[in-house]
Amino acid sequence: MTNKIKVYVEGVGEIQVEKGSTLEDILNKALGSEYKNYLGARINNEVYHLRKIAKDGMHIKFLDITEQDGYRIYTRTIAAVFIMACKQLFPEHTVTTEQFLGNGLYAEFENGKSISFSDIEKIKAKMIDIIEKDLPILREKVPFEEGISLFEKYGHHDKIRLYNSLNKNLIQIYRIGDYVDGFHGYLTSSTGYVKLFDLKYYYPGAIILFPTTDSDKKIPKFKEQKKLAKVFDEANEWADILDLGYVSSLNEKILSGTIGETIRVNEAFHEKKIGQIADLICEDEDVNIILIAGPSSSGKTTFAQRLAVHLTVNGKKPITISVDDYFVDRETTPINEDGEYDFECIEAIDLERLNKDLLALLEGKEIELPKFNFLTGKRENSGIKIKVDKDHPIIVEGIHGLNPKLTAHIPDKNKFKIYISALTQLNIDAHNRISTTDTRLIRRMVRDSKFRGNDVFRTFQLWEGVVEGEGINIFPFQEEADVMFNTALVYELAVLKKYAVSLLEKIDNSSIYYSESKRLLKFLKYFQSIEDESTIPANSILREFIGGADINVH
Repeated sequence: MTNKIKVYVEGVGEIQVEKGSTLEDILNKALGSEYKNYLGARINNEVYHLRKIAKDGMHIKFLDITEQDGYRIYTRTIAAVFIMACKQLFPEHTVTTEQFLGNGLYAEFENGKSISFSDIEKIKAKMIDIIEKDLPILREKVPFEEGISLFEKYGHHDKIRLYNSLNKNLIQIYRIGDYVDGFHGYLTSSTGYVKLFDLKYYYPGAIILFPTTDSDKKIPKFKEQKKLAKVFDEANEWADILDLGYVSSLNEKILSGTIGETIRVNEAFHEKKIGQIADLICEDEDVNIILIAGPSSSGKTTFAQRLAVHLTVNGKKPITISVDDYFVDRETTPINEDGEYDFECIEAIDLERLNKDLLALLEGKEIELPKFNFLTGKRENSGIKIKVDKDHPIIVEGIHGLNPKLTAHIPDKNKFKIYISALTQLNIDAHNRISTTDTRLIRRMVRDSKFRGNDVFRTFQLWEGVVEGEGINIFPFQEEADVMFNTALVYELAVLKKYAVSLLEKIDNSSIYYSESKRLLKFLKYFQSIEDESTIPANSILREFIGGADINVH
């Protein structure tokens, strides 16, 4: 009986290793001194950590930071090192990892302690020490009682609360040297894999910086996003007041039958914020054009219609113009690098015609709105003629709303720019954040399935291009906004869960989307499900995705 197995390593070829070898052993043998550039592996469309035991005949693709899954492992591991360093330096305080601001992860201490400028250097030095020691990172599942006991020992009371709200017999933990914690998703096999990082003072917390998927394994320069940070701060303050910062508190409210009150309060908060935005617009007599932009599945359509209602309450008579009706004819649409029509670039819009029509309206002239025929790929006359005055603000909703090129001929004093996105304020626990991109993806797959005739495979197929387009066409302009509105609802993932799980379970390991579906399924297991939707109002942003809206949003 042979003690050898053969595996195929993508980019290297077939190699023979000892039976019982880990993926890390194979990585070391295949790539030698370069092996710590790789953070995990994909086998049969599934992502694995490097301590997995290899089997004969495996086809292995090792993942570095240029791959999204490798990037997730890197950022999660460097966050774990940061948390561990803070625990050693400030054992009486709990550090929380919050949200991404640009290319950096924001973290702070709970209970009001700020991270001083001098603390940054101490934490950074401790992180370097932990990394240089190359401490092994061991992943294991332990019985429920043992996991709770370990979390108690290390002061992870948020995790105790989370697992007490779930029906689990086993708890996943990580041991890093003599430290124990829990993380959603894989870490590297030791701390020595994440040598490239930096810390930036960002009162009252810190920004953890690291390479991105497209930064050529260098740390890109941090670009501050003041307005976005303030929206996150407001959301976190609101969540803390209602004890809705972590999934555990949401689960407790679902299990106790008091979730209806949470839904009503969250929806009332949205209503109040939209009303305040309408008041701001009406206070400025120069504002004639309201530009609304945001990434996919932010709820732009519902927001625009709810804003129109509040403007009407203020005595205005808003009209809406769809940028989609100003697409250039199909044959003149720009082509992307894959040879396909690029409908998301700003050049796909007839900017000259749009600006000409907006100027005419501002000057009190009548125009006929165009109508784009998506079947023929041609712009047609709609027969709808409009003329406006100061009491008829024009709402323009589209992904390019904040790009100055869209309305280049319109004076800035006549514009009011609104950026909206689902900026999730809920975290799994203190050390595991919820990605705003994941929230939007789950929203989109549910909506695509229910209303747009796209199955979950098609949603995944389109999503990569959507996210890439957002990075070019939306996010660079978000700080141009006069106001930002957060469309996330603290309870929404508990509602979306039952729809999303049934879709994700259709994907097996024959699909290239299997690792993503499995990752999202694991994530959704943290949530108790809200089955009764009767408390969700008909004008809720969530209705745009699950149905039951009293406005036409599909």
